[in-house]
Formats: sequence, C-alpha cells, structure tokens
Amino acid sequence: MRDGSKTKELITATALRLFVEKGITETTIRDIAGAAGVAEGTLYCHYDSKDALAWDLFIANYLAFAGELDRVQEERLTVKTKLEAMIHKFCQFFDEDQVMFSYLLLSQHAQLKKVTPEMTTPVSVLLDVVAAGIARDEIPGQEPQAATAMVLGVVLQVAVFKVYGRIQPSLTSLADQLTAACWRVLEV
Repeated sequence: MRDGSKTKELITATALRLFVEKGITETTIRDIAGAAGVAEGTLYCHYDSKDALAWDLFIANYLAFAGELDRVQEERLTVKTKLEAMIHKFCQFFDEDQVMFSYLLLSQHAQLKKVTPEMTTPVSVLLDVVAAGIARDEIPGQEPQAATAMVLGVVLQVAVFKVYGRIQPSLTSLADQLTAACWRVLEV
C-alpha cells in the first residue's frame, strides 16, 4: 500500500498558494488538482471538501503558531518581556513564511467561527499574558479583552500593510518599534 503523505503535502502546498493568490471562495477543487498535477479524486482521498482542506490548513497552523507564542512567553518573567518575545516571534513567522502567515491573516474571518473556546490560540495566549499583567499591576487597570484587541490591532494592521506591499522593510526590522507602540497602548 502506498503512503499518500507526499501527495497530501503537495495538495496542501498547492492549495495554500492558490488560496492566498485567488482566495478560498474563488479557488476550485479543479484548480487545486490541476495545479498539483493530481486527479480530483485523489484530492478527495485526503480531504472531504475544499472547505475541509481550508480548515485543516488554518487550524493546524493557527494552533501551532499559538504553541510557539506560548513557548516564547513562558520563557520570560515580565509582561513587557513576554510581549516583546511574542511580537518578535510574530514578525519572524511573517518574514519566514509570508504565504502561510498571509493565509492565516486573510482567512481568519471565515475560519475563526469554527474555533472552540478550549483551543489555545494566538489570541488566547496574548489575552492570558495581558490579563496576568493587569492582575499583577504591571499594566494599569484596563479591560483585558480591549487591551488585547488594541495590541493585536497595532501588530496585525502593520502585517496587512506588508501583505499588500505598502510597507517595504521586513517585519522583523520593525519588531522593536511595534513592541514600543504596543507597550504604549498598554500603559494608558
């Protein structure tokens, strides 16, 4: 019996590229199969549907990124150093895999409604760090959800500008500036 893992990797890599280039809605199973050089039936051996493929790509990578953020924040002691490490990891991820990052960023609105509360996500990791900082008075008293949203807004909007070519420097080169801006948001 053949191991289909290489074919599945080819299908997911092809789908990822097409989803970012064309959008999930505009990409068809036929597009993916044709670009991957496999029969449409082969694609269905690995995924029940295009939506299942899109979800699998999203959730596996979204949760893996949350794990990375959680790992780097756990290695730090203060909220400020945790935030700095997380923003640097975020920027590094963007610069190292812009296609995957773009997919997560651009598909989140369709996919986030499927995320369940018990899943550890990038947002929940950041929220936990912010809430702990507020509880320890490292951050002036704020509503944790709103403070988390503001930090995400600072970082994600810069990433959106980068995706659309409005910012030229790497995000990694902007990480310290982003960290300082986010800290100012939290110090209010």
